[in-house]
Amino acid sequence: MTSWAGRSAAEIAAAVREKRATPREVVAEHLALIERLDGRVGAFRTVRARAALEEADEVAARGDLAGLPLAGVPVAVKDNLAVRGESSRVGSAATPDTPAADDHVTVARLRAAGAVVVGLTNVPELCAFGTTEGVHGTTRNPWDPTRNAGGSSGGSAAAVAAGMVPIALGNDGMGSLRIPAANCGLVTVKPGHGVVPAGIGEGDWFGMSENGPLATTVEDARLMLSVLAGTETVRGLEAAPRTIAVSVRSPLAGVGVSRPYAAATRDAARLLAGAGHRVRRAEPPYPVSLGVTALRHWTAGAAVDAAALDPRRLTRRTRVHAALGRRFLKGVRADTGREALRRRMEPFFAEYDVLLTPALARRSPQAGPWHERGWLRNVLADTRYSPMTPPWNLTGWPAMSVPFGTLPSGAPCAVQLVGRPGSEADLLDLAEQIERLRPWPRTADLPPSWRALPRGPGT
Repeated sequence: MTSWAGRSAAEIAAAVREKRATPREVVAEHLALIERLDGRVGAFRTVRARAALEEADEVAARGDLAGLPLAGVPVAVKDNLAVRGESSRVGSAATPDTPAADDHVTVARLRAAGAVVVGLTNVPELCAFGTTEGVHGTTRNPWDPTRNAGGSSGGSAAAVAAGMVPIALGNDGMGSLRIPAANCGLVTVKPGHGVVPAGIGEGDWFGMSENGPLATTVEDARLMLSVLAGTETVRGLEAAPRTIAVSVRSPLAGVGVSRPYAAATRDAARLLAGAGHRVRRAEPPYPVSLGVTALRHWTAGAAVDAAALDPRRLTRRTRVHAALGRRFLKGVRADTGREALRRRMEPFFAEYDVLLTPALARRSPQAGPWHERGWLRNVLADTRYSPMTPPWNLTGWPAMSVPFGTLPSGAPCAVQLVGRPGSEADLLDLAEQIERLRPWPRTADLPPSWRALPRGPGT
C-alpha cells in the first residue's frame, strides 16, 4: 500500500487525478497521523475528522476531478480564517465559539481546487505574537521540540513540518508566515499587497496582512499561491541572471544577527553567484525610526482586533499590547510612516531585483507559557529573534522564507528573499533554483527525539 503522508501536494493531486489514490484514503492517512502525533506537536486547535472524510468523498464524486489542481489534498487552515461550520477562536478565550456560515474566500478557493480542510491550527492570541501558545496549548517545532514553532502561523507550519498535512494556509502581518516557516524548515511566500484576497481580522492590520501558503517544496508553494490568487503564478525567465543585493544587517537598531543566520545568508549568496547571478553586498536604507514605526503598527493592529472583545478574557500581554496600540491608531491610519518607507526603498529596488537577507536573527524562544509572561518580555523576545520580516509588511512588497542549511541544534536555518511589487514569480524561481542546488530536509529526515514528547494538551 502506498503511503501518502510525507508526499508533496503536487504528488498527491496527480495521483488522485489519475485514480492511483482516492481522496478518502489520502485524507484518512493524514488524519491518522494527526491523531498519533499532534498530542506531541500541538499544531491543531480542532480536527475535522468526520467532516473531512465526507468532503473527501464529495471531491471523489466531482465531475471535474481530472482537472483539479489540489485534488484530494489535505490542507490545514490558520484559526483566524473562516471555515464553514467551524468557529474561529484566534487563539483566545475572548472570541465567540460560533460556527462560520461561509468559508473565507481563500478557503473557498482551496476547496474549489479540490483540497480537503482537515482542521484549524493553533495561533497566539489575536495572532499578535511571534510564538504560538495560549489557552489552546503550545505548538512545538518538530525539528527542535524544546523550541516554539514561531508565530503567528505556528500551528500551520508545525502541521506541515511534521507531515500531518502537505500544505497549510496562514497569513503574515509582521512575519507570521515567514517566522514559523524559517523555524520549521518550510518554504513560504508572503505575497505583495492585493495579490491574494486578505480579509483578515478587523482590517488586515491596515493592509499589512496577507494570506499565503506554507509548504515543503517550492512547487507546492507556487501551486497553492496560484490557487489562492486565482491566477497561475507562472515561472519567469529562470535562466536570466538577477541583480541580487545581500545584507546581513538587522533592520532594527540594537538587534544583531547571530552567526549561523549570517553565515547561511553569505553561503546562499555564494551559491547564487555561482549560478550566474550578479550578487553584491548592499545595505537597504532602513530608517532609524523603523523600529518605532513597526511597533506602532503592530500594536495598533491588535488594538483594532481586540476592540469588540471582553478585555477580562484576554491575557495580560494582549491587553497591554492593545492598550498601547490604541494610542497610535490615529497616526497609523494616516499611513505616513509606511509611505515614507516605500519611497525610501524604491531607489534601492530600482537598482537591485532581489534582496537576500537572513530570515531570522536567531532561533525561536524556548517552548513554554509565553502567554503567561509579561508584555515587555514577549516583545523583547519576539524582536530579538525576528527583526528581519516587518519592513516588507510595512511596504506591502512580496517576501519569502526559504530553508538553507542547519543550526548547531540540527534544526533548519533559512534565508529571506524580498522583491519589488509584482515579483512573486521571480522570487519563486530563485527559491526553486536554491532548492535544486541545495535541497533541504523534509519530514522523513525529522530527528526521532520529537516523537518522545509527552502527550496531551498544553505540551
